Amino acid sequence: MSPRPLVALVGRPNVGKSTLFNRIVGRRAAIVENLPGVTRDRNYADAVWDGRTLSLVDTGGFEPHSRDGLMVLVRRQAQLAAEEAAIVVLVVDGRDGLTDVDRAIAEILRRTGKPIFVAVNKVDGPRPAEEIPLAEFFALGLAEVFPVSAEHGLGTGDLLDAVVARLGLPPAPEAAAEPGEGGAEAEGELTEVSEADRPAGDVRIAIVGRPNVGKSTLVNALLGEERFVVSDVPGTTRDSIDSLVVHRGRRFVVTDTAGIRRKATISASIEAYSVVRAMKAMDGAEVVAVVLDATEAGVDQDAKLLALALEKARVLVVVVNKWDVAEREGATQDYYRTELRRRLPFVAFAPMVFLSAREGRNVGKLLDQAARLVEQFRARFPTPALNDLLVRIQEEHPAPSSGGRPVKLFYAAQTGYAPPTFVIQCSRPEAIGDPYRRHVEHRWRSAFGLEVPIRLVFRERKRRRRPPRTEG
Repeated sequence: MSPRPLVALVGRPNVGKSTLFNRIVGRRAAIVENLPGVTRDRNYADAVWDGRTLSLVDTGGFEPHSRDGLMVLVRRQAQLAAEEAAIVVLVVDGRDGLTDVDRAIAEILRRTGKPIFVAVNKVDGPRPAEEIPLAEFFALGLAEVFPVSAEHGLGTGDLLDAVVARLGLPPAPEAAAEPGEGGAEAEGELTEVSEADRPAGDVRIAIVGRPNVGKSTLVNALLGEERFVVSDVPGTTRDSIDSLVVHRGRRFVVTDTAGIRRKATISASIEAYSVVRAMKAMDGAEVVAVVLDATEAGVDQDAKLLALALEKARVLVVVVNKWDVAEREGATQDYYRTELRRRLPFVAFAPMVFLSAREGRNVGKLLDQAARLVEQFRARFPTPALNDLLVRIQEEHPAPSSGGRPVKLFYAAQTGYAPPTFVIQCSRPEAIGDPYRRHVEHRWRSAFGLEVPIRLVFRERKRRRRPPRTEG
């Protein structure tokens, strides 16, 4: 995790922890809904206040004495967050006043020995501030009490001032602005990319799949810690959460996402928003690991998720989880590959990883594959090699004629990375049908050993016009 000091937001359900979290980090980093128990996992983000940088963790609301199985798991997550934090902020509801659940949570937090601040939230209604029962919360005997309105930002500055002062943080040096993302396809003249343009940095992986296929268990296995709530209840993960993993000296940012159901089954707005967050996680990733359940893979929703990853032109790794169960039932990898590619032929080029997240078996192979494929995704291909291949393609299988006129392929160049984008200058690109486009793509993949999405753009070669002759 980040070396920055960590501040944990803890409290019972529906007191506004996630709203306060979003307010402090300055973006909608956590799902906010007026329903108890929306946040379940620990959600981390960095924030800057008065030139100081710190990390925050949002936790699920819990009731200490509840015997509900999922609530027990959420409570453990909140306790783990409090134990690893430098400061804990107990968030309470100022409209409700001090409750027995607040008292019980305060007692649990007191045992951690960490400094505890109380944020009395929702001090933004028609009641005057002096009518808010702050004295009740002072009676908890914790460090300091701050009336705040997370929704409107009132009082959050005073809370952060106290937190930063208690942490003793020095002012952070001014950070350099991050370069913007590229990837726009050239629409004008053919512009080849250079080696200096090659992207680098952490490998970003989004873990996606249907509910209850083992995504959070897989992330826990990669992290080597109990970071996420793992339960047999479908839909346990609702947010998209980033975690840093270092494997063989390489940094990976792994994003666990909510299970994506068929659209017809998404009835609650909270689950619909979870799906949007999972989609956005795909957009922010280079690698999308689609997790399938080995005991029921290749179903309609799996096909839709795989197609979505390809539509977004992301590196695709097909992760076949629960392979320990499938093996006990007599399954073999060769049969499984053949059968899955028969059902889903459009992902035949994508590698498969067979693993058991529960047993931790082969989980490192997912990162190995991601690192290898990202090198292809970011690779630069020499222009002479591209054009030698273009000549061979035309000699072996010329483009079909249209209207009695042949289509000629003149020149190829790489114009983009992530995904590799190639422009082929040709005559009459509108006459090149899908079968021939697929043939060229197949030859491209075969020649360069590509297992990642690529973009082939057929563009008409522009003839340079001679300037008009002038008299005199």
